[in-house]
Amino acid sequence: MPDLAEAGYRALAVDLLGHGESAKPDAPHVYTSRHIYAALEEWLEDLKDSPPFILIGHSLGGFMCLNYALRYPQNVHAMALIDPFYSPNQLSPLLRWINRRPSLGVKALQVVPLKIIDTLLGWDPISAPHFSPDVRWQIAVDYKRASPHILYVPRTIPDLTPDLERVKTQTLVIWGEKDLTLDPGTFPQLVAGMPNACGRPIPGSGHQPHIGNPALVNRLILDFLNHRLEKSNPTG
Repeated sequence: MPDLAEAGYRALAVDLLGHGESAKPDAPHVYTSRHIYAALEEWLEDLKDSPPFILIGHSLGGFMCLNYALRYPQNVHAMALIDPFYSPNQLSPLLRWINRRPSLGVKALQVVPLKIIDTLLGWDPISAPHFSPDVRWQIAVDYKRASPHILYVPRTIPDLTPDLERVKTQTLVIWGEKDLTLDPGTFPQLVAGMPNACGRPIPGSGHQPHIGNPALVNRLILDFLNHRLEKSNPTG
């Protein structure tokens, strides 16, 4: 966000339902992609800024961006998607197994201490070398402060693959080549499926290249905005 602001964009960040400082209803049935998207759309409608917007989303946030662009193409000037979740087929075999039993993960998040989560993140052979101890601790804090019921969301994600050709928005897709959460091979397919998309893999990065290699990801996004888009300065 500081880099975007320095480049002249008004940058706003939203915590999705169940995440960060947003509401966390204690009702598992609320945690669906439909409910979370509805809350995001309401937030966008309440902004004092007028569309079109530039949308930047990671993982589930990428799904939300794509869904909004499909519904309101006139409201989206451009998108930057980082390891976006757009199809259940992207999930690793382990996550597919967990996806069928979300209550087990919910219980684990409820009882596992924050320190243990931080330790487990340190065992990640892909991402851990790129995260400082402070960054890793913040990721653990974010996991712990989110509602554990967010683990019910992935199984409600519809497959957007058949709709990708309708996403005409100028889009940059960035992904970690060693993503263990979502199959890295699905991101080139996403780029190929959208008429105005370009892609950039990040060598050595996992599911969170914007955290592991922020300088490169920020530069890619700003270069995209500066060189691929029309000379204008809409709300970001």
